[in-house]
Amino acid sequence: MFTGIVQGTAKLVSATRKTGLHSYTFEFPVDKSMTNTGASVALNGSCLTVTRAEANQLSFDLMAETLELTNLDTLQEGELVNYEHAAKMGDEVGGHVLSGHIHCLAEIKETKVTPNNLELRFTVPADWAKYIFNKGYIAINGASLTVGDVKDNCFSVYLIPETLKITTFARLAAGDCVNIEVDAQTQAIVDTLERILPDYLAQQP
Repeated sequence: MFTGIVQGTAKLVSATRKTGLHSYTFEFPVDKSMTNTGASVALNGSCLTVTRAEANQLSFDLMAETLELTNLDTLQEGELVNYEHAAKMGDEVGGHVLSGHIHCLAEIKETKVTPNNLELRFTVPADWAKYIFNKGYIAINGASLTVGDVKDNCFSVYLIPETLKITTFARLAAGDCVNIEVDAQTQAIVDTLERILPDYLAQQP
């Protein structure tokens, strides 16, 4: 489990790419919370298992489904990702509960910079837009954020300086793709209503 509170950025230092499986090694800040082989770490919101831990470098294997669903497939050496170590029992949930399972990619449609924040506007596949609501929760590249506004399959978020300082968001531009995990409770409610309402309405006089 993760909380969507990004702890910093990690740099891809080496990549071995095979068909259906990539092996990546990332350089983390010196304090990596004593993460060992077998632990879970979210990279850009995608839950991955540590395959090797040496000093401040952690390695991961990314299987075909992860490569297909996330923006980690196109990551190049030297690029940064947001990271969060798995939450421990009793940790404060400062964002919202995340599984680390990416649902889809969203493309940045527009960026607006102001003196005190950054607005990012995204487009998402229509099948996933139904789970995104004004002022609802959403995880973007692993960061728990509040949806600013929604129109059709587009939505926006507003990022404060502290978020920009600790994440990769300030480096993003129009056309870039980000990993999206929709809020699990919202998804469950929407899916339940879609399943139940047609039968209920059909029974009404």
